[in-house]
Amino acid sequence: MADEQLSQEAQDTAVVPEQAILDERSMRLAKRQAIIDAGGEAYGSSFEVSAHAADLSEKYRELDPGVATEDVVRMAGRIMAIRDQGKVCFFVLRDASGDIQLFCRTNSFEPEQWQFIKNLDMGDFIGIEGTVLRTRRGELSVSPSSIILLSKAIRPLPEKFHGLTDKETRYRRRYVDLAVNPEVKDVFMKRFKINAAIRRYMENLEFIEVETPMIHAVASGANAKPFITHYNALGVDCYLRIAPELHLKRLLVGGFERVYEMNRSFRNEGMDYKHNPEFTTLEAYQAYSDLQGMKELCEGLIKAANAVVNESELLEYEGKTIDISGSWPMRPMCELVSEVCGCEITMDTPLEVLRDVCKKQGIEPQDDWGAGKLIFELYDEKVEKTIVNPTFVIDYPVEVSPLAKKKSDDERLTHRFELVIGGAEYANAFSELNDPVDQEARFKAQAEAKAHGDAEAMDYDYDYVRALEYGMPPAGGIGIGIDRLVMLLCGQSSIRDVLLFPHMRPEADEA
Repeated sequence: MADEQLSQEAQDTAVVPEQAILDERSMRLAKRQAIIDAGGEAYGSSFEVSAHAADLSEKYRELDPGVATEDVVRMAGRIMAIRDQGKVCFFVLRDASGDIQLFCRTNSFEPEQWQFIKNLDMGDFIGIEGTVLRTRRGELSVSPSSIILLSKAIRPLPEKFHGLTDKETRYRRRYVDLAVNPEVKDVFMKRFKINAAIRRYMENLEFIEVETPMIHAVASGANAKPFITHYNALGVDCYLRIAPELHLKRLLVGGFERVYEMNRSFRNEGMDYKHNPEFTTLEAYQAYSDLQGMKELCEGLIKAANAVVNESELLEYEGKTIDISGSWPMRPMCELVSEVCGCEITMDTPLEVLRDVCKKQGIEPQDDWGAGKLIFELYDEKVEKTIVNPTFVIDYPVEVSPLAKKKSDDERLTHRFELVIGGAEYANAFSELNDPVDQEARFKAQAEAKAHGDAEAMDYDYDYVRALEYGMPPAGGIGIGIDRLVMLLCGQSSIRDVLLFPHMRPEADEA
């Protein structure tokens, strides 16, 4: 059965050494030159397309086996498989929407054109015109009356030899990964849908999308190591932004009430399966709102994003079943730490007791850590990973929340939450600090921490303090990690699987 054999051939690929790939490349280069020498086009120009594979599959789903139509279509795409049976040649053509079979018969072409068709290779881009039919074996196909070469592929696609399963190679050569693995492309199509749903959700809430600088004079807005660059025209060092927060809050000072930005930030830190130095976040700020307002925004946004890619609010992720339905709980950090450590932990617990608990949990406390920092380290190292269903962890200590408003009933704690799902942080929100005197004191504390070796402490942003002195309304603010959210909603365990071009170590030049 030609159709089934063609499909099987695409799957059963032998492992062939790199030299065989280079030999194949040489043969294809020779074919390319032969086409040019004969006055042909190895790299064509535009081609008018009238149909895509998915559209034909839907339109002709009830076409009976063995029936040929007179409907003429024009299609373009990449050859993904070839099966030559002498007077009949089958191709699988892949376009942006999917695959369709081409059923080529020798009596449909002049001998010279038939020989040209026989010389086509997997990976070549072609344009075809032909009629729609369904073969006797039930395969929807197009029978071409003409085929033109649009782009000659010089390197063979991986299936021809060894497949593309090595993850590092897939990430480095994403262009090939997308070409041969349809499920990879599907993840990025879902990412597009998620991003579009987020923007619709924010627009429906009357948020305005803005753009703020990527190059900052001051490394601030979050606790992280910045990338340093040099601004030649000004003769000063600058930083790739680690967060857009302080610029967005300046807009609240200027009179905007609801603003957000969904864009890149950069942190000069390690790479692992959940971290990339270049990443996408959504940050939003709403005047006259608070932490509760950010909770409602966060829940609604994530559920709206999930709805466009999943039919259920029960997600299977990294071996866990995660239920995102209903209203998500808010739980104090000290309460969670107490549960995991097996003893009551509060901000009033003596420092020596907290240090002892840290040591028992395998955490070596530093001498200058206060109660808030000790409790946060216990949470960060031992508690966060135990949380499965969406949970807003609240009551963060002020030592680790330099931009959040203090609680009136306990100024050692702040109006802040982090949303944790499946053991990882997905969002960070504050009732924003708008007291310039308090903010100045916290910037000074951050500067002192940096002077004592904390490479992730914020710089002192004088202009931001000046902006607050003009008056900023009370506000809620939130940051949501878009890459991680896409991982969760698309069932991907590595951030590299949701980034089109993840950062990799440099590779040596190859042939």
